[in-house]
Amino acid sequence: MQDIVYDMVVIGGGINGAGIARDAAGRGMSVLLCEKDDLAQHTSSASTKLIHGGLRYLEHGAFSLVRKALKERETLLNAAPHIMWPLRFVMPHNKQLRPAWMIRAGLFLYDHLAKRNLLPGSSQINLQKHAAGKVLQPQFKTGFVYSDGWVDDARLVVLNARDAALHGAKVLTRTKCIAATRKDGFWTLTLQDGHDTRLVKSRTLVNAAGPWVSEFLQQNQMMKSHRSLRLIKGSHIVVPKLFEHDFAYIFQNPDRRIMFAIPYEQDFTLIGTTDVEYRQDPNHVAIDQTEIDYLCQMSSLYFKQSVTPDMVCWHYSGVRPLLDDESANASSITRDYSLELDTDGPPLLNVFGGKITTFRVLAESAVDQLAPLLQNRHPAWTAGSTLPGGHLNHLSRHGFAASMCEKYASLPGDMVLRMAGLYGSDTPKILGGATSLSDLGGFVLPGLTVAEINYLRKHEWAVSAEDILWRRTKLGLHVQDAVAILRGWLEANPT
Repeated sequence: MQDIVYDMVVIGGGINGAGIARDAAGRGMSVLLCEKDDLAQHTSSASTKLIHGGLRYLEHGAFSLVRKALKERETLLNAAPHIMWPLRFVMPHNKQLRPAWMIRAGLFLYDHLAKRNLLPGSSQINLQKHAAGKVLQPQFKTGFVYSDGWVDDARLVVLNARDAALHGAKVLTRTKCIAATRKDGFWTLTLQDGHDTRLVKSRTLVNAAGPWVSEFLQQNQMMKSHRSLRLIKGSHIVVPKLFEHDFAYIFQNPDRRIMFAIPYEQDFTLIGTTDVEYRQDPNHVAIDQTEIDYLCQMSSLYFKQSVTPDMVCWHYSGVRPLLDDESANASSITRDYSLELDTDGPPLLNVFGGKITTFRVLAESAVDQLAPLLQNRHPAWTAGSTLPGGHLNHLSRHGFAASMCEKYASLPGDMVLRMAGLYGSDTPKILGGATSLSDLGGFVLPGLTVAEINYLRKHEWAVSAEDILWRRTKLGLHVQDAVAILRGWLEANPT
């Protein structure tokens, strides 16, 4: 690698870094993506897992951000229909918090700020007759329903990294950039992988380190940024499913925050999020009891069934690196992004802020700024592209899953269904011509075969049990002691 001079090195394997690497590689640039941990190990796997415009941001006047995100919803839904799909949200009307006319006006704006082709518009509903009203407290008689989208956030990152690699990018995980200096018209970067270090050169450098973007600048004594970040912790809990239908809920809380309750992994309900100022190490973020209690209490204001801390099956937390707009309230801080380009020597582009829904336009804008500096004239290309696994032959995700079950009728149906939802049209790359579990090496733990593990190791940069069970799949939720079992198998079967 010392002999290679890259057009671009991207620091950070979250959604923004992976998206930028993919866009640049697709324009013919030589790209290296460097991530100190696993892909999506931090912020990008700790979202509420929504592709959405951000209905609540309208109340803060963020019309430009909401419009930008709304325009992206259907672009993304078309790009990876196996891991992203439309979702209908029900908002019970709480008369004490916001008047009905305000909600109707907000939803009208939400419906019309950007063109919709896939997603139906909003409407008012009678919760006493609607399926979503049956599990709610009886005082909620009126509600509103509108559309947004669901995404498997960690897989979205991995698929962007895979597409970058398919276009020629080099992806290094568990590799930290410990030094970056400008020398002789290039960036010279020192990368550390365990105890080994290597030097690489690049014509441009992208700092997409998320919560560490400012720290990266400081450590390498780079430009003083005009932007600053506020780290906001968001936590979620997962409980046994609270309802049988396919609608999600958006609740208005007495503190004027909103919260979601979303169908999750067939058997569960995902509830979140919190917004808490965070000033500790973002490497070690975790939910605290106050947040668990808050999410349970707010849920219990709406659901007939009380949600209690002892019901929590799993929880996760992440730190969102938000642009500091001096908002007093953490929940009202902008979710928009800023790109800062420093051309005092080899170009450096710093990425501040952002949200998962706008990652593609952020990446496109970032590469648009750097491409002319590299004399690269290839046009932007990702808006109409499909991510790996997204070629479902014009079938719905359910129709495609059914076709996979028919093709692999001799294999366990629940396993094939799960895999079709994760890998889409790449599923046959794992299952091949298998007609029995023995053809796939058998189960290492219920539902997970040797063939799938090997695929994840070879093509998706999975190394640890946590990589496989929590970021590439969610089998950790479904199999007791899954991490310990898989960790033992991986140790006994090194690559």
